[in-house]
Amino acid sequence: MHSINTSVSFHSRLISGLLFSGDNSKTLSRNYMDYLCFRTFCCKGPPPPRPEYDVVCIGLTGSGKTSLLSRLCSEATDNIVPTTGFSIKAVPFQNAILNVKELGGADSIKKYWSRYYQGSQGVVFVLDSASSEEDLEVARMELHSALQHPQLCTLPFLILANHQDKPAARSVQEIKKYFELEPLARGKSWILEGSTVDNMDAVKESFSQLIHLLEEKDHEIGRI
Repeated sequence: MHSINTSVSFHSRLISGLLFSGDNSKTLSRNYMDYLCFRTFCCKGPPPPRPEYDVVCIGLTGSGKTSLLSRLCSEATDNIVPTTGFSIKAVPFQNAILNVKELGGADSIKKYWSRYYQGSQGVVFVLDSASSEEDLEVARMELHSALQHPQLCTLPFLILANHQDKPAARSVQEIKKYFELEPLARGKSWILEGSTVDNMDAVKESFSQLIHLLEEKDHEIGRI
């Protein structure tokens, strides 16, 4: 209470200075500047809360989902093990928080992915751009299935061609062509970017683009 009374008293003195300074324009100007400083430093409210979005993250085992998300959360990645079932991380960004539900990519888990799609507002699909032809084909089929799933088909997609630092990595353009993204995803909101844990600034920029799509989606819903 003492600090509040002091602030109110100071505020009152400033207002009094403004009202009763008479023709002394210098005093008026000085008191007014003091008042503005008081308002700036003492009356500024808390910043508005960051919006939160629920995002599902899918991809085959070994694609690097867990490592990327752990690095985004500033967690250690020394003893990363494949996700069994699912895990949830709150990934903070400057203008939003992504609640990312990461689903394990093993064959025994993939068939249950769709059970966890409900409530998602966006999708992150991570693929190993340096994988074998066989695994790349499986990833292609899984991405096609996700893009056409009734609960995901209208959502923004961030597709990360991960492990770009490996010698056998396909380029982003090669992935785009092989996955037939142009004809399949026409009319959808999607981003395809290369990624590696050695360049997290680029990964953060890719997620920032996803957040922009999520914000646009929010605005569209608000206009309906």
